Amino acid sequence: MEGTVDGFRYGLVTPVAAYAMACLGGALGLRCTVRSLSGPRPRKPGWLALGAASIGCGIWTMHFIAMMGFQVAETRVRYDTGLTLLSLAVAIAVVGAGLFAVGHRGSRPGTLVLAGAVTGLGVASMHYLGMAALRLDGDIRYDTVTVALSVVIAVAAATAALWAAVTVRGLLASLGASLVMGVAVSGMHYTAMSAVSVQVHHSGGSWAGDSPASLLPMLLGPVVFLVVAGAVVMFDPLLVLGESDGRRPAGRRSPAAAVRPAGGRPRGAHRPFGHRG
Repeated sequence: MEGTVDGFRYGLVTPVAAYAMACLGGALGLRCTVRSLSGPRPRKPGWLALGAASIGCGIWTMHFIAMMGFQVAETRVRYDTGLTLLSLAVAIAVVGAGLFAVGHRGSRPGTLVLAGAVTGLGVASMHYLGMAALRLDGDIRYDTVTVALSVVIAVAAATAALWAAVTVRGLLASLGASLVMGVAVSGMHYTAMSAVSVQVHHSGGSWAGDSPASLLPMLLGPVVFLVVAGAVVMFDPLLVLGESDGRRPAGRRSPAAAVRPAGGRPRGAHRPFGHRG
């Protein structure tokens, strides 16, 4: 029997909350990458790792908040904890691979295309690994064309995110880029979910499942991490003021320039004896 699938059980609550988490993770990841590119070289791996974890947690949290709105009318659903947590590790790992590639090699076309493809395929793998964690009284089926489209969107979104991570400068520009990233990641998720259909089994009994709130304990850790990462970014004055974007703030001059008159000779310097003009 064909199951009645609904991805918006709570209306706009879950899509909006999922989009917000994707944007938060993207914004933190972009700012951390900016910091890694302009800060001291020994700290670069740490900032890149924090950026990768932020974006990965944002994508994963977006997926499972959106899945809280997923239901099949004829059966309850539950989630395999091991596969769910494994999908989180995959999300962080693939984003990390892409960020470290462009963080060390820059936005060269070849590097960007390869890193975007690897990261995009990894994000798609995270999504479908999370779907494999679903347990219900039926078989999940996918429309092949729509699945392929969702993978293309994932690769394009990942490539754009990596490009933004190494080229976008300025706090407002990073925030704008994170909003676009949120649209792309959420679009990939709901495109992939539109490919889903469920063939419900005729088991004759009640299927023991969990409520959507059962996902909350697993979501708590990544959400807390994003809050802590946000605090790290907010309390770093270089990131907040934009001084790490490779530009000296307007109006600030070096000490040498501050004492140098318009003619170019430091103030107070003596002319050689006998020199005229």
